Amino acid sequence: MPAPRSSSIAPLYLGLAILGFVIPGVPMIIESVQTGNILFWTDPMRTTAELFATRTSTAFGLDAIMAAVALVVWIVYESRRSGTRGAWWFVVLILLFGVGGPLPLYLGFRERAATR
Repeated sequence: MPAPRSSSIAPLYLGLAILGFVIPGVPMIIESVQTGNILFWTDPMRTTAELFATRTSTAFGLDAIMAAVALVVWIVYESRRSGTRGAWWFVVLILLFGVGGPLPLYLGFRERAATR
């Protein structure tokens, strides 16, 4: 009798990572091309002014920043605990692109490491 196949959620995480990079990436690329503010890093004063322009955008911005900080702490801790290698790459991706793509990408790598 064949052994039951274990289902892996890693492909779902990969799909979510692609969406997490592409969906916010489109307006980011448009903004980068139109203003020269590449990845929102080359003109930090403009980025900060626009991010905190209204109370609504301030709330979303602060929430995203806190989520990124919590995610970095968790990735560093969890990668050591689980043996997932290359945690620093995910920290760099979070700094460049936010949490939408790097979080599911890390979860996919973590899942793959757990099934080895």
